[in-house]
Amino acid sequence: MNFYPEFNEAIFEKRYKRFLTDITQPDGTTLTIHCPNTGSMRNCTAPGTPCWYSTSDNKKRKYAQTLEITTTPSGHLAGVNTGRANKLVAEAIENGVITELSGYNDLKAEVKCEDFESRLDFRLRDHSADDRDCFVEVKSVTLMDGESNGEGFFPDSVSVRGSKHLQALMGLVDQGHRAVIFYCVQHSGIETVSPADHIDEEYGKWLRKAVAKGVEAIAYKAVISPSEITLAQRIPVVIP
Repeated sequence: MNFYPEFNEAIFEKRYKRFLTDITQPDGTTLTIHCPNTGSMRNCTAPGTPCWYSTSDNKKRKYAQTLEITTTPSGHLAGVNTGRANKLVAEAIENGVITELSGYNDLKAEVKCEDFESRLDFRLRDHSADDRDCFVEVKSVTLMDGESNGEGFFPDSVSVRGSKHLQALMGLVDQGHRAVIFYCVQHSGIETVSPADHIDEEYGKWLRKAVAKGVEAIAYKAVISPSEITLAQRIPVVIP
């Protein structure tokens, strides 16, 4: 599925105040647009490089345009709209692309787990060969350290919320459910995903505990172009 039917190309200038980005349009005018990313976007942007944005018809929005794809310093493409990750994963599950999550007949988004004071992205159930509920938490991965080594990392900034999600998944395993931490890789240069111990050591500790408990760590990489982005292939999750 093409998530970006009306992309516009521009030149990235700068990101500031976390959620704002200045771009230069083909006619030379500067436009301020929304940057939908709560992370650091480390190694995802370079001033003067091509970027792509979408435009909303919601009249209530202060900034109608949204930054979607950037060109990284190493020349790769990164999907920086983290809100797209869940849509990519849901579509891939429904189309049978993610074989590890296929066979379920019921998918529910935004599931509240009151026992753990947390909300997770998906709950899958009604599987012909597995009567367990399967809970899935999705994380968008865009951080690649180095120019061309292909090593991706999560998170790109300290994520207390991310550690809390891992603890909730562990608790669900204890209750007899299936639990998955799913890394949606929106970066054309990333070939593996690892915990970013150099950025958030605590998250790395919880990920290791979660995997040891039985939480499954799965990563799929998206094919990214200025007109389309789709999840396509599984890549390794490497946990040293």
